[in-house]
Amino acid sequence: MSSLPKPIIFSFFSGSGFLDLGFELSGFDVRFVNEYYRPFLEAYKYSRSTMKLPSPEYDYHLRSIDDFVSGEHAADLHKLVEQSKAEALTGFIGGPPCPDFSIAGKQKGHEGTNGKLTRVYIESIIANKPDFFLFENVKGLWRTVKHREFYNEMKIQLEQAGYILTDRLTNSIEFGVPQDRDRILLFGIHKNKVGNYDGADLEQDFNWESRIRFSKSLVRDRSLWPHTDVYVENSKRKLPSILKAYEELTVEYWFKKNNVSNHSNAIHFFKPRQGLSKFESIAEGDDSKKSFKRLHRYRYSPTAAYGNNEVHLHPYKSRRLSAAEALAIQSLPKEFHFPPQMTLSDMFKTIGNGVPYLLSKGIAETVFEFLDEKVKN
Repeated sequence: MSSLPKPIIFSFFSGSGFLDLGFELSGFDVRFVNEYYRPFLEAYKYSRSTMKLPSPEYDYHLRSIDDFVSGEHAADLHKLVEQSKAEALTGFIGGPPCPDFSIAGKQKGHEGTNGKLTRVYIESIIANKPDFFLFENVKGLWRTVKHREFYNEMKIQLEQAGYILTDRLTNSIEFGVPQDRDRILLFGIHKNKVGNYDGADLEQDFNWESRIRFSKSLVRDRSLWPHTDVYVENSKRKLPSILKAYEELTVEYWFKKNNVSNHSNAIHFFKPRQGLSKFESIAEGDDSKKSFKRLHRYRYSPTAAYGNNEVHLHPYKSRRLSAAEALAIQSLPKEFHFPPQMTLSDMFKTIGNGVPYLLSKGIAETVFEFLDEKVKN
């Protein structure tokens, strides 16, 4: 039984709260929520209401993170952080918008409108000195040479500010999410919380793999999974016996688990402007093209990215995925709902932007375990 007082979380770029939910349900106290886009923040509030979770003690903040770093609210944030640090271990979590670093994006990097927000988030950590932090972003920041240079520069600045760091390129499928989604995760702890400690110690003690349940290399072996089947609307198929151990990584498992047909967001999907011939011509499991990928019921989904004309089709229905089905692919609990007045574009954008729930929960539990065992409050 842990004796660690509930660590306090300040959340930035909160979206509709997928990352926060993992921390909320893993022993953390999410007290401060910052999101720039009103519809996402309203969805955050609505989902917490339907799940009967408390509102953040330090409130919801609808504004740019710049306001808390170099703007008029910088002093307010610093005061709240100091107040929290006097009470319990205090951390920042956030995944700045990432299309400027995405391999499939415009590759503007840290000079792009969204890319600049990564620097601002790092500046907010350095200015306020939370006890620990988590940074999440796309694999392009790690894998692309020009972006990796910027990433390493940010790490040097954090180390100079007193943080000890560890990072990992992580795939959500390792945590039981039915989705192939790589993300770079960076954890930092301020050295005044760990005494005579260095990066090698942190690499050894922060067990990134403690909540991993599936081998990424094994699960991503395409020979394990069915490839394509002829599309037949409302068809029935049995799970291949070879997939018994991996059933929970299939979209069909999550559709059933979340009872998606009876979810309040089941009716929320884009209707085709033209005939159904295009939807009916694509085989079940054919996700080879940029757009109009049809999922296979007994396979995991490609990355849940629903913008830039990328269309994901239901395995055995002649339509696009519903918001309820996309939430299931992001491994959200079935109790998570969007407000009915939210636009379809906003629903699918915030789903695509969000951190899969089981990934966030696994990482949150890993962070909590490390703080409980190694950190003096």
